[in-house]
Amino acid sequence: MSPDALRRLLESVASGEIEPGAALTRLGGFPSLPLAEATLDGQRPVRCGFPEVIYGQEKTVDQILAIAGELVEAGGPLLATRLSPEALAALRRRFPAGWGNDAARLFRLPGTEPLPPALAVAVISAGTSDQPVAEEAAETAVALGAPVQRVRDVGVAGLHRLLAHERVLREAAALVVVAGMEGALPSVVGGLTDRPVIAVPTSVGYGASFGGLTALLAMLNSCASGVTVVNIDNGFSAGYSAALIARLAARGARAETTA
Repeated sequence: MSPDALRRLLESVASGEIEPGAALTRLGGFPSLPLAEATLDGQRPVRCGFPEVIYGQEKTVDQILAIAGELVEAGGPLLATRLSPEALAALRRRFPAGWGNDAARLFRLPGTEPLPPALAVAVISAGTSDQPVAEEAAETAVALGAPVQRVRDVGVAGLHRLLAHERVLREAAALVVVAGMEGALPSVVGGLTDRPVIAVPTSVGYGASFGGLTALLAMLNSCASGVTVVNIDNGFSAGYSAALIARLAARGARAETTA
């Protein structure tokens, strides 16, 4: 249940429009709902502004569908990541109004109520091989209500490609920068903008990249002050954090407008 829905329900009880017993029925699954193999956190939308996200890896299709069904019944929105092709196909069949991204291995479905407004997030990827992780970040930010601008294939081997997108670097509320190999792109981006940069190392690269460890260490040692780093291939966390920043930026912009 979203914060707005919970507030309306409490106001209805306070005004006498709804009996307490009926309100308790509507609160089914709040604050938690035990399922056969999972326990859903129904209070998370109130605390964190977004429901639980289904991490699909190692879950069976039946488990994913059971959890997704409860989240959608509660009003959604629904976001599931790291899905197998079978799980992604099953979610598409079950929820035809949703959107599945094969490259990102992700499925999303809007909720019954609008999410808080957010400013734009930019997702910048160094190379085409980084696209699956970049798409996971972009689709996650969209699921949280942030418009996304994608800038693809602008790695440091051809720096002029990035400079052509300088306007995006300066206008987005937050930047997600995805890179493998030596992981240099976030440092470069951080030196060109005053926006927060969330760096995502990918496991793309030859042997000495050590499955993304080289990129991770390079990003952690960035000399650009505005760069923070998530784990290897963790586009989800980067997109989620960027969308939260974009929400706060939108809230600040509204406060300035009304002041």
